[in-house]
Parts: sequence; C-alpha cells; structure tokens
Amino acid sequence: MSERIERFVESMNIQPGDRVLEIGCGHGLAATLVCQRLRSGRFVAIDRSRKMVAAAAQRNKAYVEAGVASFLESTLERLDLGEKRFDKIFAMRVRLFHDQPELACELAQRWLKVDGKLFFEYDEPMQTSPTRRIDAG
Repeated sequence: MSERIERFVESMNIQPGDRVLEIGCGHGLAATLVCQRLRSGRFVAIDRSRKMVAAAAQRNKAYVEAGVASFLESTLERLDLGEKRFDKIFAMRVRLFHDQPELACELAQRWLKVDGKLFFEYDEPMQTSPTRRIDAG
C-alpha cells in the first residue's frame, strides 16, 4: 500500500459513522483504507474511467457486498447523487483540482454537509525515464 495514500487517509480522521465521497478512485487503494475505518458510515467513489471503477469495486468487493461502499462511473461535473451529502470528500491526483481548483472545490462542496470537510492534493506522479531509441547500424 502506498505510504502517500496511507498518510492522506490518516489525515482525514475518518470516524466510524462518516459518510465519505472519493473523487477519482483509481484502483481503489484509498477506498480500502477508508472502508476499514467505517462501521455505520458509508463510502461512495466516482471515477470517469469504467475500467478504474470496475477495478476499485473488485478490490473492495467485500465492502460493496456489505453495503458499505459503492463505485460509480462519473465525472465531478456530471455527478448526480440526489440528496446525498457527505461528512468528508477527498480527491488525490485529480487533474481538475490542479487545473481549475476554484471550479473543482465549488463542484465538490455542493455534496458536503454543512459542517463537512473537503480534502485534496495534487502532485505529479513520478516520471519514468524518457524512452530512448537506439538505431542499430
């Protein structure tokens, strides 16, 4: 498990009854850490990639089957959760929070409870060495 993700989830101080929304769940690593902390709370995650939603749901299958977690394909801009509101909303490495932080925060805050908290960070993933081409001859 990524130390960066562990530190981020720890910093949110998830309580057993919290309702938590993750924006951009990727493979579901953070989802697992959050769901481990929930007892009566609920977790909802979104990602714009169908492939990532499927991977995250599979990784967290036990929490999905127990009714603790759900994973949805959506962007933050198109998200419709009806009347649901969350104690905590978080996003890690979601480009919208880097490129348009005011818009991203405005969109996310509509899903927060009055006393809810929004957590986000954006750092560039580690870059691999550039590909080099060597011509034989």
